[in-house]
Formats: sequence, C-alpha cells, structure tokens
Amino acid sequence: MPADKSDPLLLSNQACFALYSANLAMARVYRPLLEELGLTYPQYVMLLLLWEEDDQPMKALGERLGLDSGTLTPLLKRLEGQGLVTRARDPQDERLVRIRLTPQGAALRARAECLPTRISEAANRSAEALGRLRDSLLALRDDLNEAADRG
Repeated sequence: MPADKSDPLLLSNQACFALYSANLAMARVYRPLLEELGLTYPQYVMLLLLWEEDDQPMKALGERLGLDSGTLTPLLKRLEGQGLVTRARDPQDERLVRIRLTPQGAALRARAECLPTRISEAANRSAEALGRLRDSLLALRDDLNEAADRG
C-alpha cells in the first residue's frame, strides 16, 4: 500500500533528513576538492578561521567550531604535522595555546580561493542563492539551539 504523502512521519517529509542528506551530498563534492589541497573538511574549516584571523587561542577556535579540546587537539596536531600551523603557549598566559599559520598554511589560502565557486557550480546555485540558504540555515540552527537550551 502506498504511503500517505501527508503522513508527518514519512521520511520525505522530514526537514532533518533533508538537511542530513544535503550534508552528505555536500561532503561528497567537497572531498575531492579538499584532497587536492591535502585537507579534510575539519582541517579546512579550521584554516578558514585562521585565514580570517591568524594567531588565535585554541579555546576560541574550538568555541567557533563547536569542538571540544579532545577533538581539537588531534586536528591541530595533524595540521601542525603538515606544516600548516604552529601551536605555542601564550607568553602572557601559559594556560592558553595560540594557533598560528605558517607561511605554508597562509599560502594555501590562494589555492583554496576557487572552492566557493566550484561549490556554487556543483550546486547549480549562485553565490547569492547559497548565501541566502546559509543565512536561513544559521537562523534555524540558532532557533534550535535556543529551544534546546530552554529544555
């Protein structure tokens, strides 16, 4: 018997599944592009933050990405092993670990500049359309976080 298209529990009616499957598809497009740069997606988003503003405390980077130190430390160690970042204690506050781009990490930015265009092309969407989608998704994220915090 065919499913009732108005059934609220039909998989195709789930916004969560649409987001999940779109995320999987986005990852499939990003993977080969990032492999050309020798990066994983988490490494790429870390570099995006450092290309925005270099020399940041590890804690601030983790907060921006929503990652705890147990996830962040191995990620940064791999980037350091690739020669893209350095990790060093802050001389003013030894409790802080500061993350800095190496010249090689800074130079990688130029090779990554084509990625937004390539993603737009793969998605068959303009940069403006993807920007509107991003803004809508961020608003959804914020609303869901607020609801979760209220409990």
